[in-house]
Amino acid sequence: MSRNIAVLGKGSLFTAVCRFLRERGFAPLTLEQLADHDVCAVVDVNPGVDGQKRQQLQLAEARISPQTPIYTSTLHRTATEIASWLSVPERVVGFSPLGLEQFPVLEVACPLQAEEVKGWDQHLRLAESWGKQVERVGDQPGLVFPRILSLLVNEAAFALSEGISSKEEIDTAMKKGTNLPFGPLEWADRVGIEQIAAVLEGMQREWGDDRYRPAPLLKKMIYAGYVGIAAGRGFYHYQDAKLGG
Repeated sequence: MSRNIAVLGKGSLFTAVCRFLRERGFAPLTLEQLADHDVCAVVDVNPGVDGQKRQQLQLAEARISPQTPIYTSTLHRTATEIASWLSVPERVVGFSPLGLEQFPVLEVACPLQAEEVKGWDQHLRLAESWGKQVERVGDQPGLVFPRILSLLVNEAAFALSEGISSKEEIDTAMKKGTNLPFGPLEWADRVGIEQIAAVLEGMQREWGDDRYRPAPLLKKMIYAGYVGIAAGRGFYHYQDAKLGG
């Protein structure tokens, strides 16, 4: 069996996923390399806020066998919507790429097109081979942990921009009050502020509820390139700040 996996995407999340796969004995390939190699899976980490996700998935699907599973980030769109773009929708496994290196649990979602397909669960063996405890959750943008985290971050960003407390005070209050290892603004810097915004925008798009509207501060930070640790600056300046953990 091939140990090659095509990874679609870019940025810090793409780099982290490639590193994770290498550490587990897999060889990550780019979309361009896919034409010359067999792969055991495609892993797509594009959030899906623009047309690049659909384009890359369709190009990848044209270069792989019909049996090859496609793991795709459902931070912004549902697995069902993403599967509708492909000629073999039942191969799709929605998942959250956030914290792939740190968390023992991997959230996955089955697209509606595959709910009555025998053997869909076999696609989950790949994630189990990564040493993950696989948890199947509902097919909604953001799944579970990213959704809850994004809402916490969004409210913290509103509180910060409204001058209710400083970023340090917000994070300290949340860590002491919830016993989480990081405060919401620290979490945002770690997973990437652009990923948080993608989840929020995906939920607002799906349900049309204004409570999911990203805080203006998050959008400004993305425009400025202040998206977290990978950029050297997010809510904190990393040459100066020392975050817990």
